[in-house]
Amino acid sequence: MPPAKTSFVCLPCRAAYKQPPPSPPARGGEEDKRVCPRCAGELIHVGVAFAAPPRRDTEGWRVLSLLLHAGVRFHMGCCGCDGPGYRPRTLREARERMAYARRTGEPLARALVRPDLP
Repeated sequence: MPPAKTSFVCLPCRAAYKQPPPSPPARGGEEDKRVCPRCAGELIHVGVAFAAPPRRDTEGWRVLSLLLHAGVRFHMGCCGCDGPGYRPRTLREARERMAYARRTGEPLARALVRPDLP
């Protein structure tokens, strides 16, 4: 049985593609790069538990861009049953978590995936 496909995203095109997972990097080499079929830009590997926002949802794509640039991805939990966990969906939620990270010194990637702020 072939491995499950995983999601890749092109942020400028606001497009998501399902492709086979990336192969592990060869000794001393780079991991395989994927190219967007629309713009020939590099695709970002986001994980198997990813659902893309609609192309017209500019706020959703801005939040996604913020998450990806902070290093947050959408991989399944250890047993595959609990999904990737909380991810902010609105700019307001993301801004609240960014302010919390600045205020407390918590790493941005960790603060962005907090379901509740203290």
